[in-house]
Amino acid sequence: MSSKDCGRHDDNLRLAKCVSLAILGFVMVLAIVIFLVWAILHPTKPRFILQDVTIYAFNLTPPNYLTSNMQITLASRNPNDRIGIYYQKLDVLASYRNQQITLPTLIPRTYQGHKDVTVWSPFLYGNVVPVAPFLEVGLNQDMNAGMVLLNVKVFGQLKWKVGTWISGRYQMNVNCPAYISFSDRTMAVQVGLAMKYQLVQSCNVDISLD
Repeated sequence: MSSKDCGRHDDNLRLAKCVSLAILGFVMVLAIVIFLVWAILHPTKPRFILQDVTIYAFNLTPPNYLTSNMQITLASRNPNDRIGIYYQKLDVLASYRNQQITLPTLIPRTYQGHKDVTVWSPFLYGNVVPVAPFLEVGLNQDMNAGMVLLNVKVFGQLKWKVGTWISGRYQMNVNCPAYISFSDRTMAVQVGLAMKYQLVQSCNVDISLD
């Protein structure tokens, strides 16, 4: 092998080492960036509280129809320091023993900044909704006992925002138990012909990839 060939061989080795070091450096930088992004973008899910429920109508009529009209006050807090939340389409409804008893009410799209609190007060309407016979029996029993457990549910999507970066959509399901007393009127405040119940009830929030 000539000295010229040896020189080319050494140059190739140096080039290969430089390429390897460059690739290794890129991989290390990428790993650090991914770790930092994970650390920064590991968001805490929002916290929801059902503050109050105002009942305008809650009546059973033969044979098995339920009319339930109400207004709720729902508060959401973003607990994250660096992450904003875009609430996409959010539907709110009321249910009794897993049966929907009101139509879904759409909440407008909302952006929630860091540590911000957002309050919504939608009306929920369910006029002459047919309920299953066994649910009618259970509801009559609960109303006679003086306490009915309703569930206010929120279904929709959200996106996380960090700086100018916005994530893909995540599915959000919120469940808020609402204990309505029909026997102890001291637990409510009369507002005209309606009864307003101050609850301040924490809600369960589930978030998953859409």
